[in-house]
Amino acid sequence: MAATSNAKPKRKMKDDDSDGLPKKKPTQYWNQGLLSSIDDPELRVDADDKVVIIRDKYPKAKFHFLAMPKVNIPNLKSLKREHLVLLKHMETKGKEIAQRFDSRRQFRFGYHAVPSMSHLHMHIISQDFDSPSLKTKKHWNSFTTEYFHDSEDIINMLEKNGRVELDTKKYQELLKNPLKCHVCLKDLPNMPNLKQHIKSHDYSSKK
Repeated sequence: MAATSNAKPKRKMKDDDSDGLPKKKPTQYWNQGLLSSIDDPELRVDADDKVVIIRDKYPKAKFHFLAMPKVNIPNLKSLKREHLVLLKHMETKGKEIAQRFDSRRQFRFGYHAVPSMSHLHMHIISQDFDSPSLKTKKHWNSFTTEYFHDSEDIINMLEKNGRVELDTKKYQELLKNPLKCHVCLKDLPNMPNLKQHIKSHDYSSKK
């Protein structure tokens, strides 16, 4: 009789977090993964002496990039007034990238309140949300609720208070919100219906 194996099958990781990265990995691993992407020629789309801009590995829209400072800034809470010039520069570079890839398309530039990766990164994301990587309610709500903070708002908060403080628990709850179209605010029962519905909106021109 053939011997049986007690080895458990390997579990597949899923790209189901708000930045498209698998869960339950050591923080340092993903820190290194994000930072190593800075030097990946297949991902990099632009760079200067202050900022590197890469394609998101799991884009949640037709155009989805990450702008990252070259200096070590772990997260929004680490920001100080001395970083204001850098944040404004990141936003300017983000707008240049949006203009370069599709000058007529609507974009937003901003940060997740509770990002899954520790190195500070600003999302540059088109508002069509046309991507097979956009799969879950968590994905959707992370970009279409107050969980997503526009770059301008973060800059204003830092200018006013000298720091960025966000209620983590409050923003985590937003990921559980019902699905709602970001354009017409129509309630949708599930992701397939939502993704079909948003195709009815015109994203070819800025508002």
